[in-house]
Amino acid sequence: MQWSDRIGRRIKLRDLHVLQAVADAGSMTKAAHQLAISVPVVSKAIAELEHTVGVPLLDRSPQGVEPTAYGLALMHRSVIAFEELRQGIKDIESLADPTSGEIRIGTTPPLSTSFLATVIDRMTRRHPGIVFRVMAGGAEPRPQSLIERRADLLVCRMYKRLDDALSFETLFESPYVVAAGKNNRWFRRRRIQLAELMNETWTLPPPDNSFGPFVVETFRASGLEFPRRAVQSTALEMRANLLKTGRYLAIVPEFWLQFPEPHPFVRKLPVELPLASGPIGVMTLKNRTLSAAAQLFIDTARKVAEPLVTRK
Repeated sequence: MQWSDRIGRRIKLRDLHVLQAVADAGSMTKAAHQLAISVPVVSKAIAELEHTVGVPLLDRSPQGVEPTAYGLALMHRSVIAFEELRQGIKDIESLADPTSGEIRIGTTPPLSTSFLATVIDRMTRRHPGIVFRVMAGGAEPRPQSLIERRADLLVCRMYKRLDDALSFETLFESPYVVAAGKNNRWFRRRRIQLAELMNETWTLPPPDNSFGPFVVETFRASGLEFPRRAVQSTALEMRANLLKTGRYLAIVPEFWLQFPEPHPFVRKLPVELPLASGPIGVMTLKNRTLSAAAQLFIDTARKVAEPLVTRK
């Protein structure tokens, strides 16, 4: 049987939507109620799908229904298909008005509060109709969110070789630095070895959380242990407030001290860190047409990054 006969003409988007609803509800009756259709209509849609693909999509039991491995595989691809259709409608809307629409951005907490906030602020001043949805996770946003179409682009640091399905455009370079409040006593020194700071009080992420392993490796590469006198917290805002007091030290990316403007209370110390720092840039999915609003975001990000590039 030809693909067009088996799939193109026989699988209906509505039936795929019904399958997803049944799987989420765990019951055909509940799904029918949520979709405002009858149970026989739901049952017929599932039966036709199973007949078309030739395998069972749901396991039935007195406790309800759940998707089989075949059902999960079909639903995974269906989500991507529906997302592509949704993106198609968004693209059409953006063509009519490229200064509106929605942009979904994956990033890290330091980038979201500094560089990304600067880019978004510049855009919203000129194009208030654009909606931004920012997902700030751990030390690295998940490229899988691009592949699964949950994000339009990622603003991140590139550490590893990219998957062949992804593309990365470098915007600027930004190393990691040791930072302290501007009234910290160590600012009187022109050059400092990391080992000299081990008896100071630090504010750092936990060793086993997000950026923590990178910090642990930084001290280890210098022959040092993770500081014992350290306030460990996953909250970037808390670490920033402790830095302001001048009593604490931290390891931060330099861009965090530069955006949206030079930090008024925190400065970097003259310490050279053995911590790898890949370029900061925009990651996208290859062969996927970005909306006009997303492309406008990338153009704006390039302009915001220009001072850091020309400064090198």
